[in-house]
Amino acid sequence: MALIEKSTLIRKLVPPFDEVLATQLVDEFISLEKRFIQRDWEPAELDGGQFAEITARILYHLDAGTINRAKDHNDCIKYFENDQVAHNLDRKEVGHFSKILASIYKFRSQRGAVHISPTYAPNHMDAKYIIESVRWCMNELLRIFWNGNREEVAKAIRELLQFDVPCVGVFEDVILVQRTDLTAEEEVLILLHYAGERGFNRTELGQYARHSASSTTRSLQNLCSPQKRQVVVLSGGRYRLTDIGNRRIRNELAERLLVE
Repeated sequence: MALIEKSTLIRKLVPPFDEVLATQLVDEFISLEKRFIQRDWEPAELDGGQFAEITARILYHLDAGTINRAKDHNDCIKYFENDQVAHNLDRKEVGHFSKILASIYKFRSQRGAVHISPTYAPNHMDAKYIIESVRWCMNELLRIFWNGNREEVAKAIRELLQFDVPCVGVFEDVILVQRTDLTAEEEVLILLHYAGERGFNRTELGQYARHSASSTTRSLQNLCSPQKRQVVVLSGGRYRLTDIGNRRIRNELAERLLVE
């Protein structure tokens, strides 16, 4: 199995989340992550507000006990901050959410007004601020409401913080790196990044990598070498990226994660 799947994530959140809102939440999160990876800054700035709206409605449902899939974001925030009503959720936790969500929402609207100016264009720094705020909200939702054991939560959070891998396609039982310009070593790294914490064994890597068996073996030996240490062999013979390997993905191969 690769990085945590959408259906798994939704299933672990419903209940207590409303299924429609949970699906919207995950869809919006995935969309924001993909556009950010593709260096498309404007959606992160503008669409972050949609993520904030959905999150606010989910929390309103859980806090007030009433589902309103169209409730205004600001009305949700006002409810969270109203000390005169009975709340189901922890006040401190909701307080943290309300501040972050309000920040995302206001930033979106204020930057949106500025976009018509010839002196401003969407940029990486603004988008990074929004995407990190969105990631924090998503991780907190998992930490508090995930329907599973704590190690599953920790694993899901760690995997959500990794890049998506648009260039890797799954066609029934076939996993395919959909680029033809990668070296054997780069393809192995991208496959292991896609594999997440589970990793792949040598047989799986030989099946999925579209390079010769000897090239794949040399690549693994090089990546596991004391000089690089970008891949580690786990018990049972599974290969997995190290932190150094993940750093190489981020610093050198981010653009190679996209489909050509």
